[in-house]
Amino acid sequence: MSSKRSSLLTTEGPSRAPNRAMLRGVGFHDDDFTRPMIGVANLYSDITPCNAHLDRLVIKAREGIRTAGGVPQVFGAPTASDGIMMGHQGMRYSLVSREVIADSLEVVAAGMNQDGLLAVGGCDKNMPGCVMAMARLNIPSIFVYGGSILPGIGPDGKDIDIVSIFEAVGRYQAGSLDEKGVKAIECEACPGAGSCGGMYTANTMSSAIEAMGMSLPYDASLPAVTAAKERETFLAGKALVALIEKNIRPRDIITRKSLENAYTLVLALGGSTNAVLHLMAIAREAEVPWTLADFDRLNAKVPHLGDLKPGGRFVMNDLHRVGGTPAVLRALLDAGLLHGDCLTVTGRTLAENLQNIDSVYQRPQEVIRPFDKPMHPTGHLVILSGNLAPEGAVCKVAGLKTRKITGPARVFDGEEACFAAIQARKIQPGDVVVIRGEGPVGGPGMREMLSVTSALVGQGLGEKIGLITDGRFSGGTHGLVVGHVAPEAWVGGPIALVQQGDLITIDGDAKKLTLEIGEGELQRRRAAWQKPALRVERGVLAKYARSVRSASEGAITS
Repeated sequence: MSSKRSSLLTTEGPSRAPNRAMLRGVGFHDDDFTRPMIGVANLYSDITPCNAHLDRLVIKAREGIRTAGGVPQVFGAPTASDGIMMGHQGMRYSLVSREVIADSLEVVAAGMNQDGLLAVGGCDKNMPGCVMAMARLNIPSIFVYGGSILPGIGPDGKDIDIVSIFEAVGRYQAGSLDEKGVKAIECEACPGAGSCGGMYTANTMSSAIEAMGMSLPYDASLPAVTAAKERETFLAGKALVALIEKNIRPRDIITRKSLENAYTLVLALGGSTNAVLHLMAIAREAEVPWTLADFDRLNAKVPHLGDLKPGGRFVMNDLHRVGGTPAVLRALLDAGLLHGDCLTVTGRTLAENLQNIDSVYQRPQEVIRPFDKPMHPTGHLVILSGNLAPEGAVCKVAGLKTRKITGPARVFDGEEACFAAIQARKIQPGDVVVIRGEGPVGGPGMREMLSVTSALVGQGLGEKIGLITDGRFSGGTHGLVVGHVAPEAWVGGPIALVQQGDLITIDGDAKKLTLEIGEGELQRRRAAWQKPALRVERGVLAKYARSVRSASEGAITS
């Protein structure tokens, strides 16, 4: 190996004898000091099914690294479960955990002078957090997704998933489902290990990372509980040693072209609004110029093809059955929608990886719609602007028949107040619900609103109202919803100035978010507005609130 290996700063020469002594204490042999030292970030935890099996995969990653001539060094990184934290104050820590994960990987890999980094993660923030660290460190790296959960079987024999139980709560509140029915769905929604099954944030980001080239082919679509996922993880360990030998680094892979490939797959599959936030953050860490206009540009030319939940019928396991993510990538490449010359972690280009892959259209299937019969002819994630969102906002229009609404504002300062109003059946068709004070600074932490949106869907209001927030939405959200409204209320964004009963227009086709009042009145309200103090003064949330940037910049802290 080249003397330029970073780990030699830790292990080479007589002065490093104390360092080597400690490494011998964990099993190093003489010849291990001549091999690349590779960090294996293990995001295993038994607090969430997304990550409960990752320790098994990490064993395979270590075997692959050893087989190829590297020395694995396993370390832990934190995971917080979005699904379990949803609907209460715990969700404030969700987006914060992305930054903590990125920082944790940087601390260990940089502090130990590791030559490469392999990360195994499953929950929503694992993926962007790990790839942000990889881009920041710029040492040879590969991400391995833990894989998707299998669908549960509902009382009616149909497939269900985690969003099914959130929506069941709304049905219970509406009186269309009793407690016994809720319990039946609750007990079957998560049948085992793996990340949430629809095209929610975890599967969205794993798909994006595969298209970006930072994981091996099939990484996003192989189910969690399969030997194929174990074999892939073993191969990822071997591939990482090859990357070190070739000195292929994340910033050789993460480029404007590969980010376009990533977002193109997100749009084609109908992925989560969170992809906008996370891809922006990854671009910032890789120092690749990227703005909201780039998302909007791609949205105009990429059709929404995936008939996948939450806007469609199928889950990731169904996509796996019909060829998986590579089969979709091949179809998009054949259609001229991808850059095939982008380098990937295999050491080959995307086009070379897909050379012997059949397009998803080579077999009978209904999961991915044909180009001439798409779910929608353009992308489902629309970047809105207007006097309510001068820095932009993100609207998800997947599967919607109604893409425009003008209605009176129902203003709530925080998610809890809104959820209480929903429980009391105070939201009416035609309303535009405004949830503010949930942005990166205001939350702090930019909470997701799946409990709110699922309850509204469960009450039959999904396409009968509008909803805007300076917070986020879960990948499981559907309905006419607008998130990431920026600037946020806590820093004086126009959403802070909305009053009860103001008319608001959400127009997904015109890409506008408008508060229907005169500029003079808006200025008068702005002059009267007073900046509130931070909600918290100590701890990680306070640190985050003081350092985080706007959602329009990815809500990063570095």
